Amino acid sequence: MPEDHLLRESAADRVTPGRGGARVPADRARLRALSHAQQRLWFLSRLAGVSEAYHMPLAVELAGPLDQAALTRALDALVARHEALRTRFASVAGEPVGIIDQPDRGFALVVDDLTGDQSDDRDQAARLAGLQAQEAAAPFDLSAGPLSRGRLVRLAPDRHALLLTFHHIICDGWSIGVLTRELGALYAAFTAGRPDPLPPLSAQYSDYAAWQRRWLASGVATRQGEFWKQALAGAPALLELPADRARPAEQDYHGDVIRVEIGPELTARLRALAHSHGVTLFMTLLAAWAIVLSRLSGSQDIVVATPAAGRRRAELTGLVGFFVNTLAARVDLSGEPAVDELLRRVRDVTLAAIDHQDIPFEQVVELVNPARSLAHTPLAQVMFAWEGGEEGHLELPGLTITAIRTPYAPALFDLTLELVQAGDRIVGKLGYATALFDSGTARRHLRYLHRVLDQMTADPGRPAGEITLAGPAERASLLAASDGGAIASSELPLLHELFEAQAKRDPGAIAVVDEAAGLTLTYGELNERANKLARHLRTRGTGPGRLVAVCAERSAELITGLLAVLKAGA
Repeated sequence: MPEDHLLRESAADRVTPGRGGARVPADRARLRALSHAQQRLWFLSRLAGVSEAYHMPLAVELAGPLDQAALTRALDALVARHEALRTRFASVAGEPVGIIDQPDRGFALVVDDLTGDQSDDRDQAARLAGLQAQEAAAPFDLSAGPLSRGRLVRLAPDRHALLLTFHHIICDGWSIGVLTRELGALYAAFTAGRPDPLPPLSAQYSDYAAWQRRWLASGVATRQGEFWKQALAGAPALLELPADRARPAEQDYHGDVIRVEIGPELTARLRALAHSHGVTLFMTLLAAWAIVLSRLSGSQDIVVATPAAGRRRAELTGLVGFFVNTLAARVDLSGEPAVDELLRRVRDVTLAAIDHQDIPFEQVVELVNPARSLAHTPLAQVMFAWEGGEEGHLELPGLTITAIRTPYAPALFDLTLELVQAGDRIVGKLGYATALFDSGTARRHLRYLHRVLDQMTADPGRPAGEITLAGPAERASLLAASDGGAIASSELPLLHELFEAQAKRDPGAIAVVDEAAGLTLTYGELNERANKLARHLRTRGTGPGRLVAVCAERSAELITGLLAVLKAGA
């Protein structure tokens, strides 16, 4: 089939995927052009060990009388309803195309019976965990399909485990919410003897892929591209966080996660802080995460990846597919901004990114053209995701459903912080690349985040650079470790802090006499000079972990310079 036939559609449908205009469905040929995100993932999947990092597992326990026939029928109905669930990918003339199978293909559901293990609950749990790990990690064949599968495990007559796995190339986080909601509606109808209750879909994912390709040829896409080129010009290619091991030459996608919970009291203070400064909780948490990353890396130029749902049209909200896009939020911490000023900067950056969210991340990377490396992701190595939109909670009538924690935790970024508001608290997880970090390091990063959030809410006028990550006990422990254990005090102040205390007690006392220059400085004058130079050093990128060379004769300038370096955190 000639390539131009794959993209042959009505000129009346030449509109942006994010804004107004008519929608004319694409011709229902079996071969379809991919979206840009799908195309990038298809190329990545050809690299050894990469495709498995893009699996999306879902595991739940079903307690109660299960109607297995109704469940199977409901899963089959989802495959018939959503073209994405019956799409596989082949190469035509070296380029990937989607092949849409017939609606009657059905869902790939395997049934296992572990009721023989009831005498030993531990053995049954171990076998279930093994099946869960196997199901989540087993590779998909993108050309043969299917790219979704499931396993129903019978644990007792009234207890089952349902394990579902999807490849990211046909699904995203929002899609999981669509699938669980529709699976519940279909199961409820079929168990009651009613027909399929879901209304027909007005579009399919392949329509979106075609709309996107035409839109990207428009002037709007060009303007969005120019925005990102300017916004990310000169951004650091790599955020160098202190790691437990050297970065491998090629990115290792193995990871693990730690649960995160921010309690009701701090959550309430964060909501109040956000409301009083006209920002969202997402922006507030992003500002805090940027402070942590800045202090850990010593950089004041922080780029954080954040996902956008990519469903700005109503007809896309109920579709299953790979719509999510990645935005690169560049946070500027230079110039010693106070917390309230940093929140304003993050708000402006976030709103601008959202307004230019339609151009695919892979095209942004091409336009910005950063230094490429197989060792890390381009533009941003840390992600922050504030979960919203569809909720991925399955509800089936007559059954009590409990989520089963999956042991499968691939790491697409060095660090991935995922948070969501749940009632009166904020919960989520921190994912980390195990090739770089130990669990203790990741937990320490979370402690730092909590301390930053606490100090931000306590004093929004406080300079972000004065927020401390480590508490007194941890600081003393680190100092003791660096000095062979010679320092035992948990409250030992730093040298410049001792100087500042003296300047506060007696600012008029003589601090420095420079006979060669004929200059005498009081503690107050020296402190003011050192503060001014420290602020200048911070604007030039000086911060924790940085080394600053001071070249000067024995003079007042030498003392001023040494104090300024310490005050800047270097």
